[in-house]
Amino acid sequence: MKKKLQEQLSQEEFDQLVEALSRITILIAGSDGNFDEEEKEWAEKLTHIRSYNHPPELEGLYEAADQVFSAQLASMSKAYPDDLSQRNEQIQNDLSRLNPLLAKLDPRTGHAIYASLKSFAKHIARSSGGFLGFGSVSAAEAKWIELPMINPIEDVTEEE
Repeated sequence: MKKKLQEQLSQEEFDQLVEALSRITILIAGSDGNFDEEEKEWAEKLTHIRSYNHPPELEGLYEAADQVFSAQLASMSKAYPDDLSQRNEQIQNDLSRLNPLLAKLDPRTGHAIYASLKSFAKHIARSSGGFLGFGSVSAAEAKWIELPMINPIEDVTEEE
């Protein structure tokens, strides 16, 4: 029987995953130096939507994030440096700490989280600008949208 996500991680590791959503929001939405309200609101809505609509491997992740996202985002926004390059570098370092954590999960769960985080980043990037405020990704956002600091976890569902 496959273990649930929270059974595969310590509480500290699980909290790192929850915090990653706020970090990704700050990284992507603030990458152009303009963290606008639309991006913040969309990140909150997306976290809430995913709290009840997600793959089974992510059970508990978005539910926990939905409970703390708004406060966590506000707190982290204040805690990171104002200087854009320093902030991005620090967030990149913080997110890279997910690599050993994702590697220790069963491959299906690791891939589900990896894919979900990348999808989350893309949704945040597309939430502002473009036609009627949706769809455009700035050059600054494009640099981070693929979350290059997180090692890819291959999809193993095809192999079974």
